[in-house]
Amino acid sequence: MQATYHFSISALQDSALSLFTAFVCGTMIGLERQLRQRTAGLRTIALVTVGAALFVDIAARIYEIHGGNQTPVHVVAYVVSGVGFLGAGVIMRDGGGIRGINTAATLWTAAAVGSAAGADLISEAIVGTLFILGVNVVLRPLANFLDRRALPAQASPELREEAEPAAK
Repeated sequence: MQATYHFSISALQDSALSLFTAFVCGTMIGLERQLRQRTAGLRTIALVTVGAALFVDIAARIYEIHGGNQTPVHVVAYVVSGVGFLGAGVIMRDGGGIRGINTAATLWTAAAVGSAAGADLISEAIVGTLFILGVNVVLRPLANFLDRRALPAQASPELREEAEPAAK
């Protein structure tokens, strides 16, 4: 029974702290997305952060127990690309525009937060969460302001038509 042989209360506590940090950070990011009724909300973002943390934590533990040439850094790389595919699923074409890019980016950065938590980089996970919230909350009014002030020449053809009614 190798499961009991490799059991370590300190490793379990470490994993629990990593997963708890990922859960709290993911919940904070997801709450903002849920309040704005975005495609990927509270549960999705929390699952992405916890999943990323769990994968990285498992890889670190396996490397600690068995060694080998596949370090936890390899797992982080796979998390990045795997969540990239998940994010691609939320991007949709909407008429002349594209929707969901910010949601996809939020999923991707939430995975980074989870990966940091799983790698025991708790401070980095918390700081990353604060920056993601800053981008999604603080920069939103600035982006909306800039969108409203877009010059007709820089706007898409559809917006240009709205801004400059056709001369009759």
